Amino acid sequence: MASKEKVGIDAALVGNCKETAIDPSLTQADAIVLNTLLQNINDAGVPANAGKTDHDNATSLKLLADLNDATSAGFQPTVFTTWDEKDIHLPSPLQTYLLQPYIRWARGVVRRPTDVVFLTHIILYLLTSVPSAIYLYHKFTWPHAIGHWLMQLYYSGPFTLLLHNHIHNNGVLAKKYTWLDAIFPYVLEPLMGHTWDSYYYHHVKHHHVEGNGPDDLSSTIRYQRDELSHFLMYVGRFLALVWIELPLYFFRKHKRSLAVKCFISEMISYISIYLLARHDLRPTIYVFILPLLQMRIAMMVGNWGQHALVDEQDPKSDFRSSITLIDVPSNRFCFNDGYHTSHHLNPLRHWRDHPASFLKAKHQYAENHALVFRNIDYLMMTVKLLMKDYEHLARCMVPIGGQAELTMQERVQLLRGKTRAFSREDVLRKFGKE
Repeated sequence: MASKEKVGIDAALVGNCKETAIDPSLTQADAIVLNTLLQNINDAGVPANAGKTDHDNATSLKLLADLNDATSAGFQPTVFTTWDEKDIHLPSPLQTYLLQPYIRWARGVVRRPTDVVFLTHIILYLLTSVPSAIYLYHKFTWPHAIGHWLMQLYYSGPFTLLLHNHIHNNGVLAKKYTWLDAIFPYVLEPLMGHTWDSYYYHHVKHHHVEGNGPDDLSSTIRYQRDELSHFLMYVGRFLALVWIELPLYFFRKHKRSLAVKCFISEMISYISIYLLARHDLRPTIYVFILPLLQMRIAMMVGNWGQHALVDEQDPKSDFRSSITLIDVPSNRFCFNDGYHTSHHLNPLRHWRDHPASFLKAKHQYAENHALVFRNIDYLMMTVKLLMKDYEHLARCMVPIGGQAELTMQERVQLLRGKTRAFSREDVLRKFGKE
């Protein structure tokens, strides 16, 4: 019998690239995690390297801990999403009299000293999105309208993940700034495409309770997750019906207070947009309607990518119903959103703690057959699935545990099997309910 042809590390880990170079634009944490995983794969199967692997893991965890520890010499707060602090090289006067004083002040404003970036973004949005929207109603011009819409499109991802941290942790700012912490979401949510409080009700009070199970309104399990028609039904249902399905869900679960609150909040948002459109339609389209439509579509595109690969044997497992992405823009610009499995395992985990948590638990991830990818973000994950390009997805896999023994074709078949729609009987058997 011919032996299996194993996939080389280059082909398995780098996607379309031809070498395992680490992207210099990665966050420091992503670079540490990815370097460690690549080194672990190189050392796998070599008994003499077992101790070295443990030492490499311990060294990496120490580096990650120092990045987050304000008392450590290696501590680095996140100030901007585009650059790590160590890569910010301003002229000396600006560095001394502007950047460093801002960082010192901001660390006292945010709840955790790592999170200067949250204040940076809140200030940025309040000083750009709000006045731009107001002026568009005062004096409408087409270039301004299109420019405003594109600006909000650029802002919407980072803002949504900032809001994500806010709703999971009941705020992001220090206690004495509670007033700002409470106000800024209500000012900015409609401008970014969110109806008031809808993300909190749907994501925290619903999605994380149901965990992509049969009662989750954004569950992917009943859909064939590599079929365009199923994807369009999935997105269309959310766009058309979430306003009523979410309150009805809360009523079914005997959470009447949440049902009433989320319905009233949604209706107030829609009525406000309607009245503004009656007042002046053109700016309302660009300030509120287009952001709302694009946000809701983007949320479903992202959720499809996050939960398209569901294990057919144990779909209730957080390890097997979500994925981890390393080496992706989501981790730099959207606060480690790629560590989705880690987030589902502990929704309260701080965003800067995800890389270390993943590395600490990587053996548990391997034992539970979790899926880890690099060089592909959720949008392209969805696109490649709908193209049925499993070869590309297989090349983007970072094999952990027994996955390293699979050939490329076996990885393709592994991934293909995880997009099959669950029948009514499957759902009943796996979840104990329809």
